[in-house]
Amino acid sequence: MLKHEKNLETIPVGPLGIIALNSCSQLGDSVNEHISKRRRRRETPYQHTIAYAGYQKDSYLMDAQVPRFGSGEAKGIINESVRGYDLYIMVDVLNYSLTYSLCGHTNHMSPDDHYQDLKRIIAAVGGKARRINVIMPFLYESRQHKRTNRESLDCALALQELTNMGVENIITFDAHDPRVQNAIPLKGFETVRPSYQFIKTMFAGIPDLQIDSDHMMVISPDEGGMGRAVYFANVLGLDMGMFYKRRDYTKIVNGRNPIVAHEFLGSSVEGKDVIILDDMISSGESMLDVACELKSRKAKRVIMASTFGLFTNGLDKFDKAYMDGLFDWITTTNLTYQTPELLSKPYYLNTDMSKYIALIIDTLNHDRSISELLNPVGRITKTIERYKRK
Repeated sequence: MLKHEKNLETIPVGPLGIIALNSCSQLGDSVNEHISKRRRRRETPYQHTIAYAGYQKDSYLMDAQVPRFGSGEAKGIINESVRGYDLYIMVDVLNYSLTYSLCGHTNHMSPDDHYQDLKRIIAAVGGKARRINVIMPFLYESRQHKRTNRESLDCALALQELTNMGVENIITFDAHDPRVQNAIPLKGFETVRPSYQFIKTMFAGIPDLQIDSDHMMVISPDEGGMGRAVYFANVLGLDMGMFYKRRDYTKIVNGRNPIVAHEFLGSSVEGKDVIILDDMISSGESMLDVACELKSRKAKRVIMASTFGLFTNGLDKFDKAYMDGLFDWITTTNLTYQTPELLSKPYYLNTDMSKYIALIIDTLNHDRSISELLNPVGRITKTIERYKRK
């Protein structure tokens, strides 16, 4: 029996309902399509019983809206019954492409706006659903996860606020610091790393990869990403190197100490393909600095892999760096908003996460453990073996 077909051994928690907010509508459509196809292929002797009512459907998406008044205020509306449903609410807090009118002015939606809309939909449920689960790919305020001075702990407060509103499980991806889950120790919190999906994307889009320590290496761009890079290197059987940021602590620029240089720790990268692995590309300056350092050390090809491609300062710097030969490919996931410009770049590889999210939702709806899904070592090993045979 296939792993995902083990779900047939248990009945669903309740009828499945997916509410994809406007910020996550495209990803929600893909997830819904995958779940619908998977369930239509299943046959169980219990599928006509009341426990499986509404199990096989063309769409599990529910009609929900967050209209706004002219003042910029809003309200959450769900246009169908959710009583007894196992609800999965999807939101992308980084989707800045959405706008709303504020007293005649056009405003782009910020993470705060998206988070408020999420709470409005949860409030509209009114406690009638059997269970509420939130899928928030980029964890709201996850970069403000610890206190180093007199600072607010926004991420911890947001998690506690959601669970106090009745949320049972929060699924996120590559959280900046997973220890933030300590804020809600009695509720479900899972942070998922897209390692397997990155590997599949690179195998499909990059020619002539040689998966061994003589020809490839994994690089962490800073000390904070060490754990991510160590795991990736170990499952691929590669060596790992690390850069650390040497800062000038006598100055503060834009609220932080400026980086003086990137110092490298690790073996030689000469003649090797290198994978720079990080949780996000924000402005991209650190990534490009690391790529420049690796090229100066005679790395063969530079591949940047990041869960979230924010590109907050645009793509001009990346275009120039690509033309100058500083890197060869960038891959990020579709867990957050991707501009049409980014998708059209010759150096960009899109890592699709919709099938993986569909599998997680389907498994949780049957109240089964997702431990196997969170530990993809077996699938990675088989993928590498198939690639080498080809």
